This record gives sequence, C-alpha cells and structure tokens, in this order.
Amino acid sequence: MRKIPENIKFGVASAAYQIEGGWNAADKSPSIWDTFCRKPGAILDGTNGEDTCKSYEYYKRDIEMIKFLGVQIYRFSISWPRILPEGFSNKISKVGTEYYNNLINELIANGIEPVVTIYHWDLPQKLQDLGGWANPEIAVWFEDYARVLYELFGDRVKTWITLNEPKQFGVFGYGMSRFAPGLNISGIAEYLVAKNLLLAHARAWHLYDKEFRPSQKGICGLTIATDYREGETDFPEDVITGQEAMDFEVGLYSHPIFSTEGGFPESVIRRIGQKSVEQGYPRSRLPELSKEEIEFIKGTSDFYGFNHYSTRFYTRSTYKEGTFPVPSYEDDIGGVFSLKDYKPAAIIHSTAIPAGMRKALKWVKDNCNDPEILILENGFGDLGGLEDVDRISYLADYINSMLDAIEIDKCNVTMYTVWSLMDNFEWCSGLRIKFGIFEINYDDEERTRRPKSSAFWFRHLVATRTLDHNYKAVRKELLF
Repeated sequence: MRKIPENIKFGVASAAYQIEGGWNAADKSPSIWDTFCRKPGAILDGTNGEDTCKSYEYYKRDIEMIKFLGVQIYRFSISWPRILPEGFSNKISKVGTEYYNNLINELIANGIEPVVTIYHWDLPQKLQDLGGWANPEIAVWFEDYARVLYELFGDRVKTWITLNEPKQFGVFGYGMSRFAPGLNISGIAEYLVAKNLLLAHARAWHLYDKEFRPSQKGICGLTIATDYREGETDFPEDVITGQEAMDFEVGLYSHPIFSTEGGFPESVIRRIGQKSVEQGYPRSRLPELSKEEIEFIKGTSDFYGFNHYSTRFYTRSTYKEGTFPVPSYEDDIGGVFSLKDYKPAAIIHSTAIPAGMRKALKWVKDNCNDPEILILENGFGDLGGLEDVDRISYLADYINSMLDAIEIDKCNVTMYTVWSLMDNFEWCSGLRIKFGIFEINYDDEERTRRPKSSAFWFRHLVATRTLDHNYKAVRKELLF
C-alpha cells in the first residue's frame, strides 16, 4: 500500500470529437475529422464520430459519472468549428458558446475543476482547405481562436492547454495518412507543421500571459505525448538510438519551449540535415527557427502537460534503407522498434510497460528544467468488457511507477488523469478499441453509460488516496 501525496489532483479526460456527437448541430461546421471519416478505409471499423457518446446532448450524465468517481478535475476540449463555424473569429456561435458555458458552469456547480484543451485535433475543414497547420498563417488564426475562448470562458477556466499531442496530429495527419487530414506528404509536411504549431502555441501563451493572466489568474501550457523510447540493448549504438528517438518523438516539441537554449534538438537538426543532403535536397527539410522565433517560443509553458501510455525499444542494427518511405519522419529516425517480450495490448501504443512511466517522467525532469508536470492522459485500450481487470492492473502499475518518480527521482508531478472517462471514438481505430472506465451502449439511442470494474477501483483510489494492490474492485450495476 502506498499513500498518494496530498498535492496530487485526480482527474479523467475526454476530447470533443471523440464524445460530443452533434457534428452538424445548429451552426457547427465540419471539422477535418468529419471529412476524413468519410474516406473509404480511413477508419478501421468504418465508424465515425458523428454522434458517438452524444455528450452534446447528455453532458449532465457525464458530470454525474465524474461526481461518482470523486475526482477533482475534468479535462475536456472545445471544438474549434463549434465555436467558430467559419474557422475565423468573425463569427462566434451563440449555440456553441451556450453549450460550453453550460458544461463549465455545471462542472463548477458540482465542485469539479474544468481543465480545457483549446485544440484536440478537430480543425475546421475551412481552414484545412487553406493548408491547415502547414500554412504559417495558422499561428495567427489560432491566436484569434484562443482569444475568443479566453474572453468567453477564462473567468472560470484556470488551466488552459493550447495543443494536445503535436506529434500525433502533425506526423500522423500530415506526414502520414493515419489521422486527419491524411495528407501523407512524408518527410516534409510534418516538419512544416512542427514549426507552425510551436509558433501558434507561443502566440496563444503570450496572449494569455500579457492580456488575460493578470485578471484571470490562470495557467497555460501544452501537452506532449511522452511515451518513452530507449535502446533495445545496452550497447552504446542502441543507447544513442533510443536517446535520438526521444529527441524526435518528444524533444522536437519540448526542447524549443523548455530547454535553456531553445530551438530544435541538435540530434534532430543534424540527422534531418544529413539525410536531406544525401537525398538531393538543396537544404534541410527541417525549417529553421530564426533567433527571434527561438526566443519567442522559449519558456512559453507554465507546466509540462504529460501524456503517457507505453514504451518502445529502438535499434539501428537491423534497420534497412527502404523500411520506411524516403523521406519520412521514421526514416529520419533511422531505427526499428520492438516491444521486447512484453505482451502487446489490443492497441499497441497502450502495451503495459510500467517502468517506462518513471523513466519518461525522469526524462522530463532532466531535459526540461524540472517543470511542474501535469499527467493529463494515461490509460489502457482493450476490446471491451465490464470486468476490465487488465485495465486495473495497468493503472495500478503505472501509478506505482509515477510514485517512484515522485519519491525517488523527485519529479514535480501535481496531477494524474485517466484516459478516458468513457469509451469513445478512438480516431483511426473507430469504436472498436475501448479506453473508457465507463462503457457506452452504442445500440441505445440515449447511449447509456455503465461503470466498469476500473471505475469502482479508481473511485476507491481517489477516496482513500491509497494505492492498494490487494484491493479487489466489486462492480455494481449502475446506469448513467
């Protein structure tokens, strides 16, 4: 049994496109995911997020579920095209504003703190038609959007997350065809996006810091997927490969903000530059950050938003040219990964390797100037079932690893958030993969919610503030 430090806040999380539904309610315009899901073969099970959990209608039931758990935090995102149907700030939706006002007010009335993500991947399609995150003007559009949210909701929202998981929407959406918008312009688009999103984030942070923080007294930062990468063996070549994989996966986004010197990591600059020359490009495919841009981006986060699911083990000893498209982000890393002998989860990126949680937290402490760390996503994907003992085991082991990082490595962790509150639309996997601690009945028009065993387990953890490996959750039949 281990006690949870008193300063740790507990929460659960969701994202607008994954739970809201109401994709064309009132004056909401299509997002890139509304478009992407209609492409044949884009979603593995052929489903979409058009009505999913129907939280646009049933948000009060979601809040009852959060109350049942006893957590202090609910992290959710705001849909850009629901608030700004044109994508630009010339038209603010009254209906969209009312929805989020009602949600925020209901949360606060029930003693639950809203933690709001400004962008969780559902870009207005109208902005994508102009190039989306590959267009440098996105930084200005995003700042305008952030201003609208600060003005509408900042009197009550005190924790803002600008962007969720920049690598995932940049690499998977622009450099690959896995996520919306599915451009698959590998080795080029993902790096254009990386520069533009950093500048967009920085503009939103500076805006908050200068114009809104003095009166609203909140904090603002971004969230980075910080799954751990290490060498497959202890041989020096593999150790270096693991370190450089971390630089690509995490450092590309964290180093410009959290390091003392700013800018992209040296290993990323070097590898992409060398590869670009070898491939006949007249200059590096990685856009440069000017001295002014480096200074503008540096220091623009009040915390490190930390999402973590699993670990991968890298080597270059068996890497062969042509394994990945040339050029591409994966070829620039120039390695292959394995899970060693760990049992793959139903969705591979949630394979249980709990020691990686502590290592990733320590990496952030050592490489990002020891910031305050908010764990904003951690969870396990399976194929469903109310008696989800594997999820309980996963969560317990990862929280145990977090406590090691806090107690032994002195990592400054102040929040732990389970992904996710309920089963939802899991992006390119559709509805097949389940991450929720509440089950959704998709055959019921009202999308009835039922707590899984993990919900009762987590409720007990929150109530006792004790990680008890001997506690066996007893699931009871409840409907929400």
